[in-house]
Amino acid sequence: MTTLDQIYRFFQNPPPFYLNKELAVCYVLAVLLEHDSYGTELIQLLETEYPSYRLSDTVLYSALKFLEDADAITGYWKKVEGRGRPRRMYQITSSWRQKAQELASLWSDYAKKKDNQLVSS
Repeated sequence: MTTLDQIYRFFQNPPPFYLNKELAVCYVLAVLLEHDSYGTELIQLLETEYPSYRLSDTVLYSALKFLEDADAITGYWKKVEGRGRPRRMYQITSSWRQKAQELASLWSDYAKKKDNQLVSS
């Protein structure tokens, strides 16, 4: 049974919002425009930079596959400092830089608008 206290607590500290594939594609491109990255780091960066958002492994890897299939990104293996095995790093292809900037701005506009809604509610 739900109590009024539980309802108030929910709105005072709402659960994180999980990105869907469309948002994940735009978020990944926004990060990769700044620097090459790997899956776990992409998830951690989102939680750090956008604390009200989360990204599941399933959605992330679906977004990465979509971007690879579209030739928007390529992957390469690299030993990352402080990590055991080599990581699959991703980078934006040169032919996709302009499109990546357009899609990345969709993410930043969305995140700003959503954060403002959360702050004002």
